[in-house]
Amino acid sequence: MQQQPIPNNEMGRIIELSDYDLDYSSFQDAFKDLAKLAAKVAGTSISLVNLIDSFTQWSITNHGIDLQQMPREDSVCQYTIVGDMPFEIKDLTADERFKDKFYVTGGPKAKYYLGVPLRTDDGHNIGALCVLDDSTKTLPPEKVELLKIIADEIVNRLKAYKVINGLKNKLHEADESRKKVAHDIRGPLGGIIGLAQVISEQGHENEIEEVLEFINLIQRSGRSLLDLADEILSTELPKRELRNDEFTLDVLKEKLEHLYMPQARNKNIGFVVNTSVSSAGIPFSKNKLLQIIGNLVSNAMKFTPEGGKVSVDLSLKIEGQNNALHINVADTGEGLSEQVIENILGGKAESTNGTGGEQGYGFGLALVKHLVESLKGTMRIYSQPGKGANFEIVLPQVIK
Repeated sequence: MQQQPIPNNEMGRIIELSDYDLDYSSFQDAFKDLAKLAAKVAGTSISLVNLIDSFTQWSITNHGIDLQQMPREDSVCQYTIVGDMPFEIKDLTADERFKDKFYVTGGPKAKYYLGVPLRTDDGHNIGALCVLDDSTKTLPPEKVELLKIIADEIVNRLKAYKVINGLKNKLHEADESRKKVAHDIRGPLGGIIGLAQVISEQGHENEIEEVLEFINLIQRSGRSLLDLADEILSTELPKRELRNDEFTLDVLKEKLEHLYMPQARNKNIGFVVNTSVSSAGIPFSKNKLLQIIGNLVSNAMKFTPEGGKVSVDLSLKIEGQNNALHINVADTGEGLSEQVIENILGGKAESTNGTGGEQGYGFGLALVKHLVESLKGTMRIYSQPGKGANFEIVLPQVIK
């Protein structure tokens, strides 16, 4: 089996891609204009904006073809992200690496390919802008330069998305601080008003008119501030809409089924996502969840043979200040030895091929470990050779 290409900075590359925290299914409209422009510039019938993680090439937008994803090892763009320059194949049907791929032998019967790396400021190629056609051609340098400009704009939009999400999170934090301040001032103000009431009553008894008038002013001012605090607190609706940085279990379940059911069907594997009913509607942070669970699911499908099953169980444990999201990804695949489990948990996982000949890249589980630790979570692995594997993730959550 031919060894697949891996960028020299692969670990840093997939970590930076995960930092964008993208939902790969939500960008079709955001980049549609650039995909269409790329095809027009190149004079091709097809163009794609692809992001490549540890296991999968995600086509976040497309023009001229309905394609959302494919295994990384089947893609041409996996070669594009290895280098810094555009990667061109003038005739895919004559290239041993690609001549038997589904997009060459079947629709759209692609022959020509040119891909431009989507390179970040940190020097990582997180994906590629590619154009394809059913006839061979040669693009002049000026058109290739225009495609590079379009690729740069794609990266700029992704950066803008990341910044906007960061600002939304900061605005949310500021809003939470505002509410906390309102809560904090209510106690002292209540005490002041109570004290003023006591002194006011004593003033009546002692007939100290000047003191009584002064205390009455304090009492009225304190009451006004307390009413203001109540007004601030009352702006929170009893039941709010889900924010941009949140999931519920039901929403996460829907996302996972949409993203990974095609992979399961392609390999004839059963795939099911289960959620706990009791906490299904409670919001929690979606930070890195699609990257963590997605890598575990892709890994499970890689090592589960045809006819097997991969399941994801999601639950939100509400325990006062120790709330936690529990994620369990189980499969009926090859299983893992104790040594392999130790290597994974120790950050020393090595690449191996899957049950269907899928190429292993050896970075997916290392990324999961890195992301879980960055969120102060825990990961446990239970498995035996030949008896499947079970990955348990626990991530602390702040329930609002």
